[in-house]
This record gives sequence, structure tokens and C-alpha cells, in this order.
Amino acid sequence: MKIAFHGAAQCVTGSKHLLTMANGKQILLDCGLFQGMGKQTDELNASLGFDAAEVDYLLLSHAHIDHSGLIPKLVKEGFRGKIFCTPATKDLAAILLEDSAEIQRDDTRYINKKRARMGLPPYTPLYTPDDVVLALPLFEEVAYGHWFTIEPGIEVMYTDAGHIIGSAAVHLRVKENGKTNQISFSGDVGRYGDVILRSPDVFPQADYIIIESTYGNKLHDKVVDTADQLFQWIQKTCMHKKGKLIIPAFSVGRTQELLYFINLLSNQNKLGNIRVYVDSPLSKEATDVIRSHPENFNAGIRKLLKTDNDPFDFKELTFTKTVEESKALNEMTQPCIIISASGMADAGRIKHHIMNNILDENNTILMVGYCEPYSLGGRLTSGAKEVRIFGEAFEVKAEVGVMHSMSAHGDYDDLCQFLACQNLAAIKQLFVVHGEYEVQLAFQERLLRKGIKDVIVPALHEEIGLNDW
Repeated sequence: MKIAFHGAAQCVTGSKHLLTMANGKQILLDCGLFQGMGKQTDELNASLGFDAAEVDYLLLSHAHIDHSGLIPKLVKEGFRGKIFCTPATKDLAAILLEDSAEIQRDDTRYINKKRARMGLPPYTPLYTPDDVVLALPLFEEVAYGHWFTIEPGIEVMYTDAGHIIGSAAVHLRVKENGKTNQISFSGDVGRYGDVILRSPDVFPQADYIIIESTYGNKLHDKVVDTADQLFQWIQKTCMHKKGKLIIPAFSVGRTQELLYFINLLSNQNKLGNIRVYVDSPLSKEATDVIRSHPENFNAGIRKLLKTDNDPFDFKELTFTKTVEESKALNEMTQPCIIISASGMADAGRIKHHIMNNILDENNTILMVGYCEPYSLGGRLTSGAKEVRIFGEAFEVKAEVGVMHSMSAHGDYDDLCQFLACQNLAAIKQLFVVHGEYEVQLAFQERLLRKGIKDVIVPALHEEIGLNDW
């Protein structure tokens, strides 16, 4: 058996790992969109790196676009196999992929107007909403914790990864040439003790492991401090400076966490008359999907539901729907909180909010999750004094804040705890993916010290034969 790494290899986004069996069967682990890679992004997304029509199955770990966002392109280029995922992932992927197609369509229209004025040829989107419609019937739901056979000699099991609603680690038992080996793919590993989700599950001993490393060299702030940290930013920006608090946040996971913590502040009567706007139609849909899957909640939030029937809603909250409502937020002068997608600030309505508020020093742009270094969010986080938005240069006069406690990705302690159920000496090979290269090297060294004998940081499009196969 061979494995090729066509994304999230020495970078964080674009998760795509292709398994090829001795008999030629191909299984794809995730099919994600590259995001926030600067000028490389379009080039990286233009080619999958393999023949889509040759892939037999897709095993999807979760719905985030950097793991699912090229599925319509995969289908457009000839994939006709089954796409396995959990029920919540299927529901979320449907709205996320539709939104991705609409963003591409709208951004392409905006960019092409400028290109036409410059006499340049137009861009074309990677896929359209019609391509999403063709992809959705291929999705098949699977439950956590049960082995199922996709064809003779290949069994699959999903276990809860604790990253977002429906997220899973994916495990394969493959019988080939008279031997059976287990391959485990972590997907994205969540945090132990998350305020909403269950902690990641243990899983059977694996021979080969593919593991993410987003925060493989960092320790997070404690989650218990998040509400207090958030309130300090609200006080400083909205109550003292009378400005706007602009928060880029992914529509799935991060937005709901923010609403959960602000709900706690509202219940304590700490918000005063500060209005909170979630300016993302997708976030409203995603919140509704998450509400519909309480089976994924941890014991703490299920207990809270006995006294608060909706931990993601409060009297100061408004979900905007239309473009006109979104534009009206930029005309407002009173202090408020605006939460909008995307989390890296590289697409969606958040770019317009940052553009319209970045020149006012009374405002704050608060980053609450990981950003690729070349994304708009990454450049703001790194302290850039000037950024380009929609091709125009803007001086960064607004304050830029960062909260590390809200990451949905585990830090190196969480990742090591995820592996603690394994006999590390029995792992034949471990592949470190989904991380910046320097972070991967640091995590690789940590795992070698723990006793895993063969830890590999694969390069993009590198194909590796598995040991002893």
C-alpha cells in the first residue's frame, strides 16, 4: 500500500491524503480547499494532484472547508464513489459547500469587474452551486464506534475527534497480501475539556497513523478563562472606547463558542446595551444544525440545557440575513460586537467589515483562532502596519487583539493525550500533517522522544510506501 499527501503537507490547509491498495483501489482521506496561502492559493486549488475518476471512496473526517471544500471539484472531475461521514458532518457539509460555491461566485464577480477595467481576462470559480448539488447525493452517514465494510478486505470505523460537531478520526482495517493492518487518520483533534463537545475518543492500536499538528509546538491558555478574556475586550472596546469589536470567526464551531460565552455574560447582565450581530447567513444555518445534534454535546452543556434551553441565543443577539443588513452595520456609529466569517478573514463578509473599520483606532479586530500566515487574519495577527483588502492598501489603525484560549485544535498536550491509548513502540510509521513546517518538525522531535520509531513529515504530493506492507 502507498499513501500520497496532496494537501496539508508542510502547511495547515487543503487536507487530502490518498491511499492506493495493491489491487489499485484508491481511498481518499478528506478533500479540502487550500486557504490563506497567499498568491499560491489559486494555483494549489487548481489541481487535485490525482485523477478524481480513479478514486473509489472518500472518507471525510469533518465538514470544515479545508477538509471538505474541494469535494464538488472532485465530483466535477469524475469521482462517482461514496462519501462516508457522520450525520452531523453530512448536514454541515451541505450548507458549507453551498456557501463556498456562492462565495466563489460572488467574489469572482467582484474581482472580474476590476479585471475587466484593467483589460485582464476573467477568473472562473473552482465550482458552482450546481456542482454542489451533484455531490450531495454521494454522502452516506455512518455512526461513531462501529466497524463497517466498504468492500471485502477493507473495514472502516469513525471515532469522535472532539473538534467540531460531527468531527471524527477515521480508522481503516485493511487485509492485503495475507496481513491485516490498521491505519488511523486523526482528522483534526479537539481539546480535552471543551465547553461544548465531548473529548476525543480512544481508538484501537494502529500500525500507521496520520496525525494533525496545527499546534504541535504550543500550549493553549485555559478554556475556563475565555469568558473573562472576552469580557475584557468588550469592556475595553465597546464600553470605554465606544468602538466596534470585530471578530472574524468560522461559521462552524468558533461562532457557536463565542455565542456560548457571550450568552454566559448576558445571563450575568454584563453586556449592558451592547448589541451583538452575527453577520453570516451560514452561521445561522450552522447554529441550527448544531442545535439539532445534541447527541454530540458533552455532559456539561446537556446539564446547562435544563436551565437554559438555548445556550447559543440571548436578548442582545441579532442574526443578519441580507446584504443590505450587512452593509447597514458599517453605517452604525454606536458600539457593538460584529461576528462574521471567515475565521482567517480571507473571504466572506468579514473582509468588508475589517475594510470599513480598520482605520478607526477606537475599534478592535479580535482574532480568536488559527490563521495561515499569508491570510488577512495572519497578517493582522503578526502585527502588519498595512494590509491589502480587495486590492487596496489600508493602514492598520484599529487595535488588533488575539485570544488563544478558543482554539478548536488541540495543543501538543492534547495531541499526545490523543495518542496515549496507543502502544507507541508498536506504531510502524507515523505521518505528521496539517501544520506549518517548523511546527511539524518540533512535533516530530517530541514524538521521537516519546518512543515512536519512524515519524515522517511528508512533502506536498509525496508518495510513500508503507513499511512491511
